[in-house]
Amino acid sequence: MKQKKVVIIGAGVVGCSTAYYLNKMGQRDVTVIEQGPLFETGGSTSHAPGLVFQVSFSKVLTTLASQTVEAFKALSTDAHPSFYSVGSLEVAHTPDRLEDLKRKAGVASSWGIDAYVLSPEECLQKSSLINKDGIYGGLYVPSDGIAKPLRAVEEMTSFSKSCGTKFYGHTEVTNIEVVDGEARAVETSAGRFEADLIICCAGFWGPRIGEMVGVTIPLQPMAHQYVFTNNLEELAEEEQEVSMPLIRQQDSSIYFRQVFNGLGIGSYQHRPFPVELNEITKYGEAKDMPSVKPFTPEDFEKPWQDAIEFIPSLKQAGIKKGINGIFSFTPDGMPLLGESQKVRGFWVAEAIWVTHSAGVAKQMAEWIVNGAPTVDLELCDINRFDTYAQSPAYYKPRSIENYEKVYDIHHPFMPPETSRNVRISPFYTRQKTWGAYFNEKAGWEQPQWYEANDPLVRVYEKIILKREGWSSKYWSPIVEAEQLHTRQHIALYDVTATKKRLEIKGDGAVEFLQQLTTSNIDIPIGHVMNTLMLHELAGIKDEIRVIRKSASNFHVLCTGPVEASWIQKQLSASSQVVIQDVTEKTCSLRVIGSKAKKMLESLASDFFVENKWVNQRAKELLIGNISVLAVYSSYAGMDSLELSTNNDQGLQLWDLLFEAGRPYKLIAAGDRALEALRIESFALRSTKDFWSEHDPYEIGLSHMVDFNKSTFIGREALMARKENGPKLHLMTLIIDDPTMVVMGYEPVFDKEKVVGFVTSAGYSYSLGKGIVYALLLPEAVNENTTFDIEYFGEKYKAQVMKNSTVVV
Repeated sequence: MKQKKVVIIGAGVVGCSTAYYLNKMGQRDVTVIEQGPLFETGGSTSHAPGLVFQVSFSKVLTTLASQTVEAFKALSTDAHPSFYSVGSLEVAHTPDRLEDLKRKAGVASSWGIDAYVLSPEECLQKSSLINKDGIYGGLYVPSDGIAKPLRAVEEMTSFSKSCGTKFYGHTEVTNIEVVDGEARAVETSAGRFEADLIICCAGFWGPRIGEMVGVTIPLQPMAHQYVFTNNLEELAEEEQEVSMPLIRQQDSSIYFRQVFNGLGIGSYQHRPFPVELNEITKYGEAKDMPSVKPFTPEDFEKPWQDAIEFIPSLKQAGIKKGINGIFSFTPDGMPLLGESQKVRGFWVAEAIWVTHSAGVAKQMAEWIVNGAPTVDLELCDINRFDTYAQSPAYYKPRSIENYEKVYDIHHPFMPPETSRNVRISPFYTRQKTWGAYFNEKAGWEQPQWYEANDPLVRVYEKIILKREGWSSKYWSPIVEAEQLHTRQHIALYDVTATKKRLEIKGDGAVEFLQQLTTSNIDIPIGHVMNTLMLHELAGIKDEIRVIRKSASNFHVLCTGPVEASWIQKQLSASSQVVIQDVTEKTCSLRVIGSKAKKMLESLASDFFVENKWVNQRAKELLIGNISVLAVYSSYAGMDSLELSTNNDQGLQLWDLLFEAGRPYKLIAAGDRALEALRIESFALRSTKDFWSEHDPYEIGLSHMVDFNKSTFIGREALMARKENGPKLHLMTLIIDDPTMVVMGYEPVFDKEKVVGFVTSAGYSYSLGKGIVYALLLPEAVNENTTFDIEYFGEKYKAQVMKNSTVVV
């Protein structure tokens, strides 16, 4: 392999783990710099309680946690275990929490982790300390446990040192040299370190390192209360540090872990304690570690009373000491990983808890050495934040909100409360007039449905599927009415927030896009093509839409900032191609419905004459005095036209279309109805139904691959994957029970064996049944046509849809 000079900033568990995995993959020229001592650095690794609850509703976080458990177990010795496999117990003190734990047990099965819903009596058997009064049940995960990160670091650094890696403690980074947009060297109190690649693993100090290269690292340090109790009588004979399961009482926002004869107790119940970097002292300048703030006992009074009620023996034991320990939160609760688009060679691995530490490091090493990780990290990519989200006014309140809600029951459609109205389309004033219920999408205020359409509920009430329970939260029957009305008449959708829009032009634009995509992109002017981008390991980076506007000018729609930054990264410094992000100045409306043709033909434009309607065609034209890019396609078996214009003409376009649509019963409809129509039309969505772990053959998108092209990114790897056969198949299932509306990620069973999980799910009014897309094991697909989907602990029959066609 090509050796690079790698400098890692930070010798906590993340920095040391990253060095370890780089060394294991053959990288030898690695230097680790730490401002504190080695290896109890004074960061959050030094005080973290080490709880590893693996199961999350996020697949990527669960996978990273599982890989951390595997790594720490492998690094354990009999004398010094790096991981105690004692299991975990989450208890429910409300019926809603118990239902949520049933849902969590389901996604645990989806992600391949054993988890069991327990009765109150079974909870007591797992831990005799607890008071089972008021408990409705619990969730037990036997493979969870306690990580000892400093012991793991000792083993990892021993191996790294044998590979030539150098560690420097008490070495403060003073500057990072950037030349022509590339990181070249780290300047420190101990001298200058040349580098081909710099990895920032500085924890909550990361933003300060980012400032040195002009890269925003949007995390908010938060102080979190944690206490150590005196010895408990029930643990008096205990000789091991940990033998009882971790316990989480989320309804009181408290967790418990054994520490020899006492307990460690952490609380999220208190008021938020955001900490600014200038409030954090360096190692050696404070009484305690820099990551520890003075304990505030008044904030622990209520959590302590709740803890005593749950574990009565705590009352006699009392508190020995407490800390307010600092760790990092982000606006979306996900880590910050990858190479910055702004400065090449500057990588980050930030906002990572011990829970995910070694898993993150393993994937970071694969990413650096192989060009892509084996786990999809799109949701963690540092480049996922557009400029608006890099402002402290946005990411600090949102990060604090995530702290406050960390133990809440999270619904996938629950809207955030802070940092709202950051991005609004020119249609916003009209949408408010129509009574839009907004959620946020990529920072945009995105209508979910319109209260003005409430009368349609009565029109379609005999048809509308009634929802109850979980699926009825953050939902309205208006969503269903809008879906039905679109099919019978016509609707207007604001799709400004759905895609990132790029103009790619200049000499070599065709060649650049040929290398970037799997299809022959040399299409006629005015044509539209959907195609794929693959990364180096042939996983699907994105499904994009390419519109050829002229010989050397293309309009490209990709999923979001991560995909846009990846496209930019493929451009060589010597290229004459120019990539311009036009998302901020562009707005888009989509007209869909059985009456769409007639309505648009009424407008004064030759483009809309019936015999000129051609699928997958685009044209720049005038509607009235409004300049638009019009793209025609079929959607859910109906005509669809997407009209894009500059923001300054957007409101005029909205009004013109509504005036033209009055005779055809045009309504404004929301994002939820559009998503329902997508599922009903058997259309896939990148990052929802497939991601970079999957290849086109697994997803049924092989028709987008043209091997007649001599080269494209991932071509050779894709040929090898095709030869080896798929690891999964994306299938369409039909749910027998029309009243069951699953929400996604539920496990799919073949008898008692989990064989996959749901990606998207919705209801088809044309079929009168639920539609489910599911990623399933090939052997299960080959042998069966009937499966069970588990939903809140109950199983429902689903059939493979015969002759189903998945489209894009």
